[in-house]
Amino acid sequence: MNILLLGSGGREHALAWKIAASPLTDKLYCAPGNAGIAQEAELVGLDITDHAAVIAFCKEKTIDFVVVGPEAPLVAGIVDDLEAAGFKTFGPTKNAAQLEGSKGFTKDLCRANNIPTGAYERFSDIQSAMHYVRQQGAPIVIKADGLAAGKGVVVAMTLAEAEAAVDMMFSGGMGAAGAEVVVEEFLQGEEASFFALCDGENAIALASAQDHKRVGDGDTGPNTGGMGAYSPAPVMTDEITKRTMDEIILPTVRAMKAMGAPYKGVLFAGLMITKDGPKLIEYNARFGDPETQVLMLRLMSDFLPALIAARDGQLKNFDLRWYPDAALTVVMAAKGYPGDYKRGTTIEGLYDASQVEGVEIFHAGTKQDGQKITANGGRVLNVSALGKNVTQAQARAYQAVDRIQWPEGFCRRDIGWQAVAREKGK
Repeated sequence: MNILLLGSGGREHALAWKIAASPLTDKLYCAPGNAGIAQEAELVGLDITDHAAVIAFCKEKTIDFVVVGPEAPLVAGIVDDLEAAGFKTFGPTKNAAQLEGSKGFTKDLCRANNIPTGAYERFSDIQSAMHYVRQQGAPIVIKADGLAAGKGVVVAMTLAEAEAAVDMMFSGGMGAAGAEVVVEEFLQGEEASFFALCDGENAIALASAQDHKRVGDGDTGPNTGGMGAYSPAPVMTDEITKRTMDEIILPTVRAMKAMGAPYKGVLFAGLMITKDGPKLIEYNARFGDPETQVLMLRLMSDFLPALIAARDGQLKNFDLRWYPDAALTVVMAAKGYPGDYKRGTTIEGLYDASQVEGVEIFHAGTKQDGQKITANGGRVLNVSALGKNVTQAQARAYQAVDRIQWPEGFCRRDIGWQAVAREKGK
């Protein structure tokens, strides 16, 4: 099969690595890709927001299957356009991708279908939002309704922080994404990332993961797109996994089908595991980043047939096998991230780092510049490792990190701390 993967991050490198290993793959292209993906696929200089250009490329190269990585093209309806042009595509349609594209849409769907989530209200004017926030008090969560690259959520621990967040969003701090704001209850518990493949009617659970959103050690500092992750998430017991499928994922799939927008693709549920069980924080309509990196390391099965089965409505009798090992990934980011950072700095020592046992390095914001690899983004590398438990995977990942020479980069030094503490019985 000729396959086209869209995207350029660490998630796409992990997907490219797995898809390239499939015996079904004859030729893998990736647009626009990065320096790491170039080792697995032929990079194509396509603007993936230009749907006509993507379709023309698919025709020229007789592409059999397209896999869409990031959320923005999904919300913009690239799946609808590719399918209309006759190209099989993995990912939800524009209507189905509203589960990520509009937080208010998802909250309303949860309310209508008794899907457990935090109490909330939606606002399109600052006065009503401020009034509600003052009534509810802090802690409280303020969310931009639309896509904001993982940065549209403020967990306000004080009333002043909540008011500042509402003011920032309505005064254009999140652009069009903040034209409507969702204010919701602060949920107590432990967060987990849960993934299910959906075919419009059926869903199968993938492995669980936990990511670290905050930029600093000890989960401090501003939210980011994710500074690291590990899998499995110890909090996702068999019972919690079953409840998540029965109470959250499957009712969503049924509701979307009833709405005439069947959900095909991966459904990524951000969960809070509370004393009452799992509650939905939000949905994403694509694979997580950096969670995909640890999932692909742990996945034993060929992944391509599962992606095709999701698109074709054939997941009913499908099963995937997983390695029992734990996986952990550490994100190396450019100094200054998630604020201003410098591009074009040189990264060395990648080969040496990749020689650590169990380690795979997935590139995110990287570029090939002659013989050099340079940084070309905020989150730049995902240093990932397998181990018999999270403690071993963590040790291997940081051993590899310490072999990378990139003075302009940084990483958290405590990825997986909750799981490691559990394993040590603390």
